[in-house]
Amino acid sequence: MDSASLVTALILGIVEGLTEFLPISSTGHLIVAGSLLGYVSEQAKVFEIVIQSGAMLAVVWEYRRRFGTALAGLGTSPAARRFALNLAIAFVPLAVLGLAFGKVIKAALFHPVPVAIAFIAGAFVILWAERRQRLRPTAVRVHEVDDMTALDALKVGAAQAFALIPGTSRSGATIIGGMLFGLSRKAATEFSFFLAVPTLVIAGAYSLFRERALLSMADAPTFAVGFVVSFVCALACIRWLIRYVSRHDFVPFAWYRIAFGLVVLVTAWTGVVQWN
Repeated sequence: MDSASLVTALILGIVEGLTEFLPISSTGHLIVAGSLLGYVSEQAKVFEIVIQSGAMLAVVWEYRRRFGTALAGLGTSPAARRFALNLAIAFVPLAVLGLAFGKVIKAALFHPVPVAIAFIAGAFVILWAERRQRLRPTAVRVHEVDDMTALDALKVGAAQAFALIPGTSRSGATIIGGMLFGLSRKAATEFSFFLAVPTLVIAGAYSLFRERALLSMADAPTFAVGFVVSFVCALACIRWLIRYVSRHDFVPFAWYRIAFGLVVLVTAWTGVVQWN
């Protein structure tokens, strides 16, 4: 494992872990970071799956009791069955639309400039959603994940489908979508965490199978570093975000998205950075 590969794995693992569960688009950050680092090969696709798996494992670890209780109670507990059913329902829109349009979207939009535009557009959606919740606090009707209905789950799943557009943010789409559909900020954030598990597991397994020809034992050390770093950073981010949403809104993330998007657009337009 050469030092350049190690540094790339460290940087991208940190980027994935810190951005997967924040409403700022991990995919968008990975596209931009990969372009800056010159890591845009076919192998990068497999590496992205690996580090996303590390972030997903952080959710499983942090909520291991919740997932364990749900699995153990599937045969006896109505609440556990409702929780599992809601996750399944919420996953469906992304799966259907991803299979139908995934290749077209990746070919057309998986580039830094379209990502930057999506960053800025998503920021204005966040600002609008937060303003709406301040002006209409009574619109919040679901305060805990266990209170969600199947229709609530379907609506959040439909919002998650917007994350097929790189730069939108899967977590941002589910959290802000949940808030617009009547979930509290805390409930929307936690459901976004839970929904990440089936989404990343199934999407990752499908992508890994599709790209299996790119797998090589020679890449195992680099992939291991990225996986571990992503797991550690994601675990820290999850714990921080749960504390954050209990007292703050997502407006600062919106301004960050605007600043990030503008930097990419300006550097692309002026030619300061040759984005790949």
